[in-house]
Amino acid sequence: MIYCPECETNLDVEEDEVDEGEIISCPECGTDFEVVTTNPVELKAVEEGYDEDEEEEESEDGDYS
Repeated sequence: MIYCPECETNLDVEEDEVDEGEIISCPECGTDFEVVTTNPVELKAVEEGYDEDEEEEESEDGDYS
């Protein structure tokens, strides 16, 4: 069982059914979490406005294209 780090609600997801990078939402508090590691399962809150593609677009000098 995986529990929400924010409100401790059961997320109704089995630990062996998640993959790294997967996004899980808490039905109680509405917070989205990214699975950081799977053994043990570690969740990290996803920031508002987060876009996975933004990280890849940064150039070497720190400017965005």
